Amino acid sequence: VEVVESGGEVVPVGGSLRLTCIASGLPNDEYAMAWFRQAPGKEREGVSCLAWKDGQTYYTDPVKGRFTVSRGNGKRTVYLQLNSLKPEDTAVYYCAVKSSGGCSMMASEYYYWGQGTQVTVSS
Repeated sequence: VEVVESGGEVVPVGGSLRLTCIASGLPNDEYAMAWFRQAPGKEREGVSCLAWKDGQTYYTDPVKGRFTVSRGNGKRTVYLQLNSLKPEDTAVYYCAVKSSGGCSMMASEYYYWGQGTQVTVSS
């Protein structure tokens, strides 16, 4: 399984951005794709999750109402729309895949990870 993220860039405060995650090599639809992020000097934290088969989504409190996770038209593609960006959203954003079960924000449950994409919100 290969996971690749893209879309990170420098944006101004209040701006928007869309991140893309593509996972290849998954054998069926029984998986969930999640976004995590890690800011300099901080621990990795969960952002959002989408369970592919039933479309269940989940958001952590810091991003609720501002970020939206959705499925792409292509198989195994998930987007994360980031709106109303704040300086504290600056981080490396990682896409991760778990091959069974529903959504979870426990990083330890995710076996497949991408390399990350840098999002910088400039004030």
